[in-house]
Amino acid sequence: MNASSDASIQAGLERCAAALHAGGVIAYPTEAVYGLGCDPHDRDAFERLFALKQRPATQGVLLIGADFEQLRPYIDLDALPADALQRVRDSWPGPNTWILPRAADVPPWITGGHDGIALRMTAHAPAAALCRAFGRALVSTSANRHGTPPARDAAGVHAAFGDRLDAVLDAPVGGADKPTTIRDAVTGAIIRG
Repeated sequence: MNASSDASIQAGLERCAAALHAGGVIAYPTEAVYGLGCDPHDRDAFERLFALKQRPATQGVLLIGADFEQLRPYIDLDALPADALQRVRDSWPGPNTWILPRAADVPPWITGGHDGIALRMTAHAPAAALCRAFGRALVSTSANRHGTPPARDAAGVHAAFGDRLDAVLDAPVGGADKPTTIRDAVTGAIIRG
């Protein structure tokens, strides 16, 4: 990347973080596809994101963070065996999403009412930078209408959603060819391969 594209990405990070703090819904690159995101604690933004995706609210979403400290508040550490926590931590940062026991104060709309919560500490530089700019974990769900292929670039996001998003971080997706594997942290079972 050159200085011009670095400055463009930095400006995009600032726009996206401001939109998130203002209750907006944004799109940003992840390891394989573009994701839609919002503040997971902002129920209005969360409901708007689900309406844009035309996705049933009973399906939870995953959250991404730049580091463990951004994800720890969502985990019931007392319900997680030490070996499972170590397995998760050894795989992060990276393209590994884990279902972990959720903390009691996690809003139920994040998980679709399920007992677990899907979390990933991303190693994808633009997504991690966005989490740092926002200051906490954010929702990460594929940028597409429910049942259609996810966008893999900013042009695909604009084609799918037009101007209905509050900001788009125009940066490259990572090198993965499919969304991250989701595993149960306690049992190791693969939920999505």
